[in-house]
Amino acid sequence: MPLRFLLFLLILICHQAGLFAQSVSVPSRQDTLKGSITKDREWWDIKYYALAIEPDFGKKTIQGKNSITFEVIKSNHNRFMQIDLQEPLEIDSVLFKQQKIAVEKEGNVWFLKVPDLKVKSQATIDIFYSGAPKESTNPPWDGGISWKLDSLGRPWITLGSQLIGASVWFPCKLHQGDEPDNGASLAISVPDTLVAVGNGRLKSRIVNSNGTVTYKWHVVNPINNYGLAFYVGKYVRVPEMYKGEKGNLSTDYWVIDYNREKVHSYLKNEVDKTLKTFEYWFGPYPFYEDSFKMVEAPYPGMEHQSAIAYGNGFKLGRINAKYLSTWDLKTDRLVVHEVAHEWFGNSITTKDITDRWLQEGFAGYAEELFIESQYGKKAAKEFFEARTICRIKNTEPIIRRYGIYEDAGGHMYLKGWTIAHMLRAIVDNDEQFRKMLRAVNREFYHKTVNSIEVERFIGKTLGKNLQPFFNQYLREKDIPTFEYSIRDNILRYRFSNCLSDFVMPIKTNLTSDKWLNPTKDWKELRITPTSNSSLSIDSDFYVNVKRVE
Repeated sequence: MPLRFLLFLLILICHQAGLFAQSVSVPSRQDTLKGSITKDREWWDIKYYALAIEPDFGKKTIQGKNSITFEVIKSNHNRFMQIDLQEPLEIDSVLFKQQKIAVEKEGNVWFLKVPDLKVKSQATIDIFYSGAPKESTNPPWDGGISWKLDSLGRPWITLGSQLIGASVWFPCKLHQGDEPDNGASLAISVPDTLVAVGNGRLKSRIVNSNGTVTYKWHVVNPINNYGLAFYVGKYVRVPEMYKGEKGNLSTDYWVIDYNREKVHSYLKNEVDKTLKTFEYWFGPYPFYEDSFKMVEAPYPGMEHQSAIAYGNGFKLGRINAKYLSTWDLKTDRLVVHEVAHEWFGNSITTKDITDRWLQEGFAGYAEELFIESQYGKKAAKEFFEARTICRIKNTEPIIRRYGIYEDAGGHMYLKGWTIAHMLRAIVDNDEQFRKMLRAVNREFYHKTVNSIEVERFIGKTLGKNLQPFFNQYLREKDIPTFEYSIRDNILRYRFSNCLSDFVMPIKTNLTSDKWLNPTKDWKELRITPTSNSSLSIDSDFYVNVKRVE
C-alpha cells in the first residue's frame, strides 16, 4: 500500500475520531470520582449524618461540621475514605476519635487517611469545613446557595443541589446509592432575628450567648444527599394535621411572616387534595415519622425530603412557565409535582442520576393523576396531550452513561411521563395499574434502585414482558414508526425504526376497540369499509405514523 494512501487513511481516522470525541465527551477523572463507586467509597456504609452549620449572610459563607457515622462493610479495605466537597469550600481539619488525621485533596474530592478498622465495626469521623459555597444564579437548577432578600428586604437563604450534588454545601459521600440508614440531624445557627428550618422534626431551639439561635432538626428515615436542605428567613410556622392512611400526619407550613394567611386561604387545601390523591395511587405518605412540611422559597420548588421547597406564589398554574394549558391553570403544579417526589425520588431514589426518569417521569405522570382525581379522565388526557405532544426532543436516550454523574437533561421529564402514561394504556385495567404503583412503592420503600430492577418488577407484577418496551423508550433515542397501507379493506401494518424484539399493543381510529399487536414483521387485518382511509394512532401511544404504498 502506498505511503501517501496510508497517511491519508491515518488522517481520515483521526478526523473521524475527533468528530466522535466532539459528540460523546470522554469522562474526566473528576467525573468518575463523582459518579462511581470507587475503591475509597465501596468499603464503608453511611449510618448517620450529624450536620452543624452557621451561614453568614453578609459574607456569603458557611462554617460547619459534619460528623459521619459509618460501618465498615468490606474486609481488607483501602485505608482511604473518599469525601466529596466542592470548591471553593475547604476542609479545615478531620478528627477521628479526637485525633487529627491526614487529608489529601484532588479537585472536589478529599481522601481521608483513616486507621485500619475491622469489618462490621462502626465509627464516627468529624469533618470541619468552611468557605464561600457556589452561589446559585438560577435556583434550583444550577445548584448552590441562594442569598436573597424577601420583599421587605430581610435575609432569605435557601439552596438546591440535586444536579450539581450535595457536596456543593457540605462534605458527604456524594454517591446516591448510599443514604444514611438511620437518618440525619441538622443544627443551624442563625441571628436571633431569623428562623432556620430543616428536614424532619424540630428537636430543639437553643438561644446562644452571642446573639444567635440554633435550630436542631432531626430525620429518622434514610435520606438522599440532595434531599437534605436548610432554609433561613423570617419564617413563621402554621401547624396543621392531615388524616391519612396511616393516621394523623403532621403537615406544617413554614412561610415568610407576611404570607401566613395564605396557608389557610390557599396552600393547605391544595396540599390536602394532593396527599389524598397520591395516597390512593401510590400508598401511604412515606415519611409519617418525620412529618410533612412545605417551606416557602424564593424559587419555584424542590423536593427536599419532608421539607419541600415551595415558591409558586400561592396561585394555580406554574410560575415562570412559557406555555400553560387550560388544565395547567386549574392546579398548583409545583405543589403536585414536588409532593409526588416524596414517593418517587425520596422514598425511591435512583442510585445513579442517569436513571432519573424514574423520579421525574412518575412525578410528571402524578400531575396527570391529580387532574384526573379532580376533573376526570377526559381532562387528564387533554392535560397530558397539551403537555407532551410534539414537545419531546428525541436527541439522545433518557438513560445515558452510568458512573459519571451524567443526567439526560430536560427532555427526560416529558418522555419519562409519557412512558408511565403508556404503561397504563398497555395494562388497560386501572385497578391493576394502581395495584402495581402501590406494589412498587412497597417493594422499594426507602431504597435506592437501578432502573432495570424497577422495570423487571413492574413487568413481573403486571404479568407482561415489558423489557422490549422499556429498552426502546429508555435506551434508544428514536421512537418506533407504525407503518401501514390500506388496500381493498386490508390493513397491512408493522413497526419500523425500532429494536428487533420491540412489541407494543396499540389502538387506531380504523380498528375501533380492537387492539393491534404490531411487530417488525408485516401483519394483515380486514377492516370495516370506511370513507375515512386515513389512519391515526390513539395519543396514548407515543409512535410516529407513516403510510406506505
